[in-house]
Amino acid sequence: MGIKRLQREPFGGPGVRDLRAIRAQLALLASFLLSLFFVFVQGASAQRTQLKQGWNMFSPQQDIEVGKRVAVDAEKQLPLCNAPKVDAYLTQLGTRLAQKLPTGGVQYPFEFHCVNDKAINAFALPGGFVFVNRGAIEVAGDEAQLAAVMSHELSHVALRHGTTQATKAQLAQGVLGIASGIFGDTTGGTLLTELGVFAAGGVLLRYSRAAESQADIMGTQVLYDSGYDPRAMAQFFEKLDAETKGKNPPEFFSDHPSPEHRVERVDEEIDKLGGVPNNAKRDSPDFEAIKREVLALPIVKRPVPGEPSVAAAPAFPSGSFAAYQASSYSLKYPDNWKKYPDSDGGGVSFAPEHGVLDDGSGHSALAYGLIVSVTKTKVDPTDANALEDATRKVIGELQQANPNMKVTHPSERVRLNGQPALSTYLSNDSPAGGQETDWIITTLRPEGVVSFVCVAPEAVYDKYDKTFSSILDSVRFAK
Repeated sequence: MGIKRLQREPFGGPGVRDLRAIRAQLALLASFLLSLFFVFVQGASAQRTQLKQGWNMFSPQQDIEVGKRVAVDAEKQLPLCNAPKVDAYLTQLGTRLAQKLPTGGVQYPFEFHCVNDKAINAFALPGGFVFVNRGAIEVAGDEAQLAAVMSHELSHVALRHGTTQATKAQLAQGVLGIASGIFGDTTGGTLLTELGVFAAGGVLLRYSRAAESQADIMGTQVLYDSGYDPRAMAQFFEKLDAETKGKNPPEFFSDHPSPEHRVERVDEEIDKLGGVPNNAKRDSPDFEAIKREVLALPIVKRPVPGEPSVAAAPAFPSGSFAAYQASSYSLKYPDNWKKYPDSDGGGVSFAPEHGVLDDGSGHSALAYGLIVSVTKTKVDPTDANALEDATRKVIGELQQANPNMKVTHPSERVRLNGQPALSTYLSNDSPAGGQETDWIITTLRPEGVVSFVCVAPEAVYDKYDKTFSSILDSVRFAK
């Protein structure tokens, strides 16, 4: 038998062609898997909660304008840390977070300031002016938790919650108030001027629970997009709860009303985002160094209500009056007083320069002036005690917010613009020092119980009494 020769396939025969086909199939499979990965990632991103701004009569440029005005006033009133390294760190961290905000193309001039206050708090004014208390830095367990606080505040800016609240306040005051805000002077209207005072910042910073929930959700998204562990948002809230068990709630919760199921909602958003990212950032040497810097800062003491104060006394009320028109009533007030709209229930305050002071806990409190509020209530028209019951409720709510407030003269029947009303005198700690006299007039109207609270320190109350009577005599209700 002879040896058979091995028959070879020509180059490019079936063996080589099979190898090429396998390679092509592998490449196709890899391409499919890669596209599937991108579809999955995009799908996870699309699952994130989509948040919308509320209706707003202000433009983003007006947000910046009013925020800048209030920030200038805030810097004069707040005890700033004056620590360049701390402010530089907050600016670096805040800028990194702000780059992930959905601002709709608006370029906000973000600024970041450290406040020498050990209360655990932070706030952001419209337009991106952010103030972080040293207490928030000290209590944060790591950089991610501080980033969570700042992301929450920055979200209020992006969602424009401050001027949305101001819009609601204007709507509650009727069409005339809205017109003056929109069609006022060329710098943004009279409302912008009134809001550009830090003492009036309450309306810009008094958020609803719905707004707080939105800021939690967007803040969680910002943390995730910035590479931080998004669980830090919930962990910060849990930390505050644990540290203040059985004590007064931290100032952060006083200024930021806690939505229901807050932690659970943050966790739910993290799941929508696809879970905690790999290598999520928690801490940094920079944060630890800045925390040591903050802990070494001198402590600034706040004024104590009820104790003598060196605050400048305001000028006495003018004999000339300006007119104010709300949707359901009108009145006249001294023309050297300012008007401060309140976001809750269409209320408004009138006070002279230096008439609104820090109450010793970082909140603004009226020391001289008048507060008008309308509280919705259901009243039985056949109930002869309806006014007394409504008045007790109003006084009870005031005492809940002011534990040292006491009734000094029981309620007496009076007439206000021909309407039955009750007159009650109370005393309370004054933010100006010592005690104050609070004269409350309440009356029932179809829109609810309307209350007028006249406030001045006891030592000078007699110099304001005539002015308060003139204001109340000028009150006229819509028919």
